[in-house]
Amino acid sequence: MSDLEPTADAKTAPGGYRVLARKYRPKDFTDLMVGQEPMVRTLTNAFETGRIAQAYMLTGVRGVGKTTTARILARGLNYRTPEIDRPTIDLRIPGEHCQAIMEGRHVDVIEMDAASHTGIDDIREIIEQVRYRPVSARYKVYIIDEVHMLSTAAFNGLLKTLEEPPEHVKFIFATTEIRKVPITVLSRCQRFDLRRISAGDLVGLFSTIASKEGITADEDALAMIARAAEGSARDGLSLLDQAIAHGSGVVHADAVRSMLGLADRARIVDLFEHIVRGDVSAALSEFGSQYESGANPTVVLTDLADFTHLVTRLKYIPSAAQDPSLSEVERVRGAELADNVSVTTLSRMWQMLLKGIPEAEGSSRPAGAAEMVLIRLAHAAHLPSPEDAARRLLEMNDGAGNGDRGPASPRPNGGGGASMAMRVQAVAQGSADPAARMPSGQPVAHLTSVPAGSALPQGIERMEPKAQETPLPTVNINSLDDIADLCTKNRSPVLRAQLRQFVHLVKLEPGRLEIRLEAQCPPAIVNELKTRLTEWTGITWWVTLSNEMGSPTLVEVEHSNREARLLDARQDPDVAAILARFPGAKITDVRIKAAAVEEDDKPAPPPAAVESDDGDILPGDDIEF
Repeated sequence: MSDLEPTADAKTAPGGYRVLARKYRPKDFTDLMVGQEPMVRTLTNAFETGRIAQAYMLTGVRGVGKTTTARILARGLNYRTPEIDRPTIDLRIPGEHCQAIMEGRHVDVIEMDAASHTGIDDIREIIEQVRYRPVSARYKVYIIDEVHMLSTAAFNGLLKTLEEPPEHVKFIFATTEIRKVPITVLSRCQRFDLRRISAGDLVGLFSTIASKEGITADEDALAMIARAAEGSARDGLSLLDQAIAHGSGVVHADAVRSMLGLADRARIVDLFEHIVRGDVSAALSEFGSQYESGANPTVVLTDLADFTHLVTRLKYIPSAAQDPSLSEVERVRGAELADNVSVTTLSRMWQMLLKGIPEAEGSSRPAGAAEMVLIRLAHAAHLPSPEDAARRLLEMNDGAGNGDRGPASPRPNGGGGASMAMRVQAVAQGSADPAARMPSGQPVAHLTSVPAGSALPQGIERMEPKAQETPLPTVNINSLDDIADLCTKNRSPVLRAQLRQFVHLVKLEPGRLEIRLEAQCPPAIVNELKTRLTEWTGITWWVTLSNEMGSPTLVEVEHSNREARLLDARQDPDVAAILARFPGAKITDVRIKAAAVEEDDKPAPPPAAVESDDGDILPGDDIEF
């Protein structure tokens, strides 16, 4: 963008001021190289090889240059000079039709806003006009902006002409809502997704324009504007225009921060540090100071969420600190925090901020709502993660269980009763004087035994003792075979068949099963296994999927064992003699029989089933050795 120059209409505007977004609108494909390199490369190759499509679909967020790209494309299609008379993307020398096309007043380049021309009648007018050849240009180009606003009837009326247009007609569509365009229209167009312009490219663009305008601008101020633009060059240039007017021709970081209602990035980092330390008082004091300085409470929370995202990215992508849109404070302190703050804490802060920002936006007291969000964040900073909490609870339950019960006692269902019993026992074994066990000044409850059969005071019902629940028997699970046996015992044949055929065991621990599934396995088996194992064993099970190969399935193991038995049988001398004696005979199965153990403790060899075409040995007969 170093050669970016004001457009011709901006230079010759009679006394009128042109906003920067119009004054420095790209005029050729060289200017479009900012952020849109893939599209420019594709069009360059297509024009050089003569593979020019009949229709183009340009999509992207607002302000990335869809309409400008459409005009440049129409200019390239109709490019003509005394030396060049063919479509080209080399538009450095203005052609015969270039000025009129870029100003939107060429008779053969028709621009239509679909937001105000949505009906079938407007499309029918286009269909009637495409029959006529262009007046002076090479192609008659129809540019339809916000094409997703067309009605269903208008889209249907355009389909036939769009699929087989005359050779002298080209269509260029632009939209911000590509999902609202029918697939029948998209399939007839070459689609180009104009990307958001990166903050670094926007900072370079703004710096170039500021130097051409003779404006002094701080790098931090331009970085703030680039972040606020969110990838839109037009939005960024509009903000730059506003900042120039706000600062009387000088763009300072403080002025931009005040204009946008932003907080100082360094102070946002300070607020973040107070929160991760759990210092509620310091966090509220810092927020109050920023609020009094003019910062918007919602913007403060949004900046805090952005910095949380930045720290998380730096944790995994340290090179992200080289982004030119970041301040020096964000680079240095963000990298330090990425090394010290855990991913669990960052993830929790991100989730809480995503919920807290809409609360502050919709509240009648945004500052108070934002303070409540900060209090929740600081309070949750040192809470354990769900995984750590579950692990600690399990350890506590295990410790309480070992203290209350003998080693052979079964564990109650759920495991939570042990801790409660332990606490009740501790109170029961305390001092006999209730007042001695209670804090000073607290009410004391005295319990008095009531003989059986005696009347209770009015309004009090006698509580009958509940029958003690029978604990589940202890179940040891050490392999998939044990789980398959449980399925058989509890009459779940479908689950057993799926388990045997599709499940590869990766890791097995008490209460945790890690498996890999075959592609044809129903995904519901994961929840089914978790529910059934929890029900059958009395403890909570977690079943997770893994990408590791794991062990073979039970069916594969059985198949391998069978093949091994057949191989052993073939190598037996007696079986080999039988196979040689009866041509055509083959071993169909090998079954292990429960035989009496010999005196020397050697097991009897397995019998082999030999099948022969000879009548002496019938197929399926067993021959024991």
